[in-house]
Amino acid sequence: MNNKNFNLSGKTRSEHDLLGNMEVPVEYYFGIQTMRALDNFNISSSRLYHYPHIIVALSDVKAAAAEANQELGLIEPIIAKAIVQACKEIRKGKYHEYFVVDMIQGGAGTSVNMNANEVIANRALEMLGHSKGEYTYCHPNNHVNRSQSTNDTYPTAMKIALYRSIGDLVDTLRNLIVAFHEKGKKFSGVIKMGRTQLQDAVPMTLGQEFEAFAATLEEEVLLLERNRKLLLEINMGATAIGTGINADPRYAEICTRHLAEITGLPVVKAENMI
Repeated sequence: MNNKNFNLSGKTRSEHDLLGNMEVPVEYYFGIQTMRALDNFNISSSRLYHYPHIIVALSDVKAAAAEANQELGLIEPIIAKAIVQACKEIRKGKYHEYFVVDMIQGGAGTSVNMNANEVIANRALEMLGHSKGEYTYCHPNNHVNRSQSTNDTYPTAMKIALYRSIGDLVDTLRNLIVAFHEKGKKFSGVIKMGRTQLQDAVPMTLGQEFEAFAATLEEEVLLLERNRKLLLEINMGATAIGTGINADPRYAEICTRHLAEITGLPVVKAENMI
């Protein structure tokens, strides 16, 4: 990460984890876990902020989890409300520059999950009238990540991000299909040589060639739309290994319902989450 991307004052806050203390610039919305990830996985130039679909999906998942935890009485309403509001801001494009972890990393997405937890927690803290890093009042793990594991949060967010990305791709492909059909009509009278085995063969029209391009893409769109539906099966509530350990037995269904409401997508809980 390049510090030139942030206007830093030189002031820091002290954060602590099981490995010890670390000074974090006060301007950063991420915290010690993200800082450690930056040290451990400085591998590529591909950063989380390059993938806004993933950031938005993560905020959707975290908001749904907060709503579910509040409904179950596991998080105080004022904290849940702040988390949800922070997620709404992120969905609108704010604070994306603080999602800084390298996308090439170990830990099955743990660094991505913690980066999201810390940014959301610190923004929620500001809304609650506290300073970044005052995790007693809103903690990245105990509140933002409550009832979750990277192993259900990350796959669910990735599925939502992919579902939306495929939607964008399909829209673009449909525009290209229309363009190919238009060229097919425009060039219907243009004669060219068809080729087989890398050699000229028999005549055809250039329009026929463009119509073939369109037909191929139409088939691909059908496959994308069919397979895209499989991404709507999610595993929120599975936690670490799919058994739901450390989560309320009601949490999975409630969280899935809230996620459907937030995203507007017909997501469903997987029958088997292991």
